[in-house]
Parts: sequence; structure tokens; C-alpha cells
Amino acid sequence: MNEIPLPSSFLNTLTDQLGAAEAQPLAQALTDAPVPVSIRFNPYKTAERPEGEAVGWSDYGFYLPERPLFTADPLFHGGAYYVQEASSMFLEQVFRQLFPEGEPVKILDLCAAPGGKATHLAALAGLESLVVANETIRTRARILTENVQKWGTGNIVVTHNDPQDFSFVRSFFDLVLVDAPCSGEGMFRKNPEARKEWTPENVALCAARQRRILRDVWDSLKPGGILIYSTCTFNRQENEENIAWLVSEYGCEPVHVATEESWGIARGETAGIETFRFYPHRVKGEGLFMAALRKGGHPKRDRSLYRRSTWKDVKKPIYAEVAPWFGQPDYMCFTRIKNSSRIVGYYDLAMEYVNLLAENLRILYSGIEAGESFGNRLKPAHTLGVFHDVSRTAVPETELTLPKALCYLRREMLPPALFQPGINLVSYEGLPLGWIKQIGNRRCNNLYPTDWRILNV
Repeated sequence: MNEIPLPSSFLNTLTDQLGAAEAQPLAQALTDAPVPVSIRFNPYKTAERPEGEAVGWSDYGFYLPERPLFTADPLFHGGAYYVQEASSMFLEQVFRQLFPEGEPVKILDLCAAPGGKATHLAALAGLESLVVANETIRTRARILTENVQKWGTGNIVVTHNDPQDFSFVRSFFDLVLVDAPCSGEGMFRKNPEARKEWTPENVALCAARQRRILRDVWDSLKPGGILIYSTCTFNRQENEENIAWLVSEYGCEPVHVATEESWGIARGETAGIETFRFYPHRVKGEGLFMAALRKGGHPKRDRSLYRRSTWKDVKKPIYAEVAPWFGQPDYMCFTRIKNSSRIVGYYDLAMEYVNLLAENLRILYSGIEAGESFGNRLKPAHTLGVFHDVSRTAVPETELTLPKALCYLRREMLPPALFQPGINLVSYEGLPLGWIKQIGNRRCNNLYPTDWRILNV
């Protein structure tokens, strides 16, 4: 049993809300039950579903029998899967049931770090769609950027903005996800230290902050678009009361999402809007609240798009040098940052959308950075090396054993004899991990990013 007790005020609130018969087993699960371990595989990097117990509401999620040392798995660093709490994968059901398959959508994940829901949406929506993953805290935004780059789908833009900044991007997004900062009651089992910070006053503060966030971002959602609101907490103040407030303020419309009884999800309704609650004593996952609603009105056409002077078209000789590094370059367009040798690749209209968003937002990362062009020759960026569609024939590829893959991820020296002269793509179990350069058969330059290197493994 964990030595940090559940706050007495929290237990009283839980009992008042659920009744003793429901509150008692929930409190027991938050203190004594083991924490499930679940991961979500990357369908763009994994050809077949891995073995393991499936997460019922996700085609990509499955449970592990125990928690391994993920840092020691090269597949984790190569973006083959993402370690994600199972309850939050219910986002997949909401998306699949409300958006037609294959139809490009523009998505905003407003509170995106560390990247679980953003990478999930990027896989669900497809490469023709665009996911804007925003984080207000700079340090968390850096972690988000790293996880987005490792995921390697190329359809995620990372921004670093306050929610109110999105009020300038009016009627742009088809889907807005607000996974709001909350009091964290649903994570008391996974993070016992959070119990120390819980107070009724903090709950009220969180609820007020959540309403400000929702108000700030509302105008960025298209008429007819979908808002998904979620928290990892149990109280009604941060959940149902905020949904009722949204309906009263903005006249939202209900949508329907079907669930299976075997999943154990507690369905409800507030102000005509369906709600979904995940209780750890009923589901194999942590505490979660989620609701989806539609913005009233008729969808409007996108505002006209234009290019900023920041971007330049890549000249044909440079395109000829860049294209061989991509598996399917005809599906992409390439640009060069003005006054720079950096080349970035985008899917179809994504570049135009990024240009438009850049007028009002601070963009930290977008597209796939291909590398730097020097004399019409490309020095590939690491992000290209972990891109799901990096060419496997542009340069020699070397398959590494587990010990040597870990040496590479530690950014250590590897025997030059393993590689061909020049740039090599290194992989583990068929998954690209990045680049290494053999120099004159004497030494190798390990090109794995210094900031990403693993330690003590």
C-alpha cells in the first residue's frame, strides 16, 4: 500500500458524488491496485500488430505484462511505439466515429505535451491531415518536439503559444482537443505525489482555468467542427459543470459515440452532451473524463492561403538532390528556409497551412527537416533518418545488433568496418534509427543527436 494517503476531502467529495458503494472500490484501486502498462504502436512504422492483450477501444493499443526498461529498447527511440496510458486511447473511438475515413482534417491539440494524443491523432487522421500540437511551457514543448520527430509521420506542427493566441486563427480547425490541465485525481495511483497537492481550492482554480482555455480557443474551431474535452480527474466541477457551461455559453450540439459494455466505461449525460468516465476499478486504465460536442452553424470554406517570405521554393537541381532521400517524394513538396541552407519537406497543402499559421503562432517544428544543402548535396538531418518514409536506397543501410544499437543511441564510437564509406543509415530490427558517417575506413562520426543520447543503459 502506498504510504501517501488519499486526501480526506477528496474521499468525501468522491462519496458524495458516487455513493459509498462506488467510491470505496475506486479509492481502493487508487491506493492498492497495480498500474497497468500499455503502449500504442505506430502503424506507419510497424507492419503488423504486435502480440499482447489488446486495449478494447483502440486498434493500436495493447497492454504489456510488466513495465520494461523502455530506454533500453531501440524500437522505442525509433518511434515504433509510444508509451501511453490506455484510458486516453479512447480518443480513437471518438475520432473514428465522428470523422469519415480518408477525409483530410485540420486538428488542434491545445495542451499536447508530452505528445501521446497528438501522435495518436496523427496516425488516425492520415498523412494528408495536419495536427497542430501546442504546448505553453517551453521545457515541455521541447519534449513534445522530440516525441513528434521520433514518431516520424511528418503531419504534425509543434507550436508554443498561450491558448488565447489561437483566437486569431478563426474558424480554421475541424477538430479541437482540449486535454485540460487539471487537479489530477485520476492519476493518484500512477503518481502518488499528486495527492499532496490536491485541495478543494486547487480544484476550483483548475475549473476556472479550464473555462478560460475553452473560451480562448473556441473561435478557432470551425462551425460544424468537433470539440473534445478531457481531463484526468473525477470531480464534477472540472468535468460536467464545464460542459454545461460550454453549452449555456455557446449553444453546442450533441454528438453520439457508441461504446461496448465490456469496456467498463461509465456513460453519462450533462446538458444533452454524452460523457464518458473511466474508473480504475472498472477499466484497465487510469482515471479519465471525456466529452465531445459539435459547434453550431454550417462549415465555412478555408480562408485564402498564401506564402510568407520565410519560405522559398526549392530549385530543381536541389530537388533532384533531396528527392532520392524520400521513399515517395512525389507526394511531398520541398522548401528552403530563407537565408538558410535547411530543406524541409511537407505533404501537399501542409506547407500552405503552416505558412498561414505562422502569421500568428510561434512554430517550433513542422514537416520533416530533410537536412542542409551544400553545393547541391544534402547533409541529412536526424529527423529524416526517423521519418517513416525515408528512402532505404539513398545510402547504404546497416542493421545493428542490440548491443551496437545501444552504443549508437549512447552516441558512442562504432567499428568503421561495419559501414560503407560516407553516410550510412543504421537500423535495428528493420527500423531506421538515424545516420552514421564512415570516414576513410578509419573512424565513424556518430550523428545521433547529442540531446537525445541515452545515459546509463
